[in-house]
Amino acid sequence: MNATPATTKTDAETEPKTDAEAETEATSTTGGATAETAPEAPDAQDPEKAELEDGLDEAGEADEADELDDEPAPRPAFGTGAAAVVASALGAVSLSGTWMGKTLSERATLIGQIKTSQTGTAAQQIQEIYGNSWHTTAVVNGVFALLALVVGAVVLARPAFGTPGRAEQPVWVKAVALAGVVLGVIGLLISAGMYLDLFAALPSTKG
Repeated sequence: MNATPATTKTDAETEPKTDAEAETEATSTTGGATAETAPEAPDAQDPEKAELEDGLDEAGEADEADELDDEPAPRPAFGTGAAAVVASALGAVSLSGTWMGKTLSERATLIGQIKTSQTGTAAQQIQEIYGNSWHTTAVVNGVFALLALVVGAVVLARPAFGTPGRAEQPVWVKAVALAGVVLGVIGLLISAGMYLDLFAALPSTKG
């Protein structure tokens, strides 16, 4: 009596595989393993990315060049030149007298006349009418001389405290500022002499 086999293979299991199917299966198996184990290859440089980086570099260089070009250039000495002229004018005015000095002098004379119109002695009249007017003129001229001296000195000292790299002052600015300083000093000396009655003393009532 023949024994019946315990297990029977199905037609799908016993059907032989074709060469194409076997090759496809092997390729998929080995390809998956290779994809999992093979190291990633470095990405090739993107042309658009490289072009963008070049553009950024060029833009940065252009910005640096613009910053260098935007540095403040030495400006003409308009302000210092004007100040030098003002100093010279103030010095000249301190020597020749001003409208303000004349007005204040006349006011001092009027006040002296009012004070000594009835009870003032001759000496008081000389001091109040003539002396105060003379001294007032000296003070006003001295103030203008002092302003000329200060403005001229500031103009001459400006380069020492200015912005580094600024162009040097023109020669004419220095010359005019120096003239203002000299005139201011002379005006101060004359005003001091007038106020102290060094050039001409007040009239005396003594015979």
